[in-house]
Amino acid sequence: MPKYLIERELPGAGQLSSADLIAISQKSRAVLNALGPQIQWVHSYVTDDKIYCVYIAPNADLIRQHAEQGGFPANRIAEIKSGIDPTTAEG
Repeated sequence: MPKYLIERELPGAGQLSSADLIAISQKSRAVLNALGPQIQWVHSYVTDDKIYCVYIAPNADLIRQHAEQGGFPANRIAEIKSGIDPTTAEG
């Protein structure tokens, strides 16, 4: 199943409290549960003004649906084609 990188523009994201992040996570999980097992949240990274999320889903439309139902921005959605890390250099 395809993997996607979602860029969510959220000014002040890096200043969100633990309670804020818990509430966002709980809302996201509730929407994911309602949408069914086809869409999975892998992990997210919080920066100063954005949250970057990795999801597994059959298509980007389902990710957009999750964002709309959860009230989250999904400013950019890109399908991840492959990954590399330092071990890739070893061939």
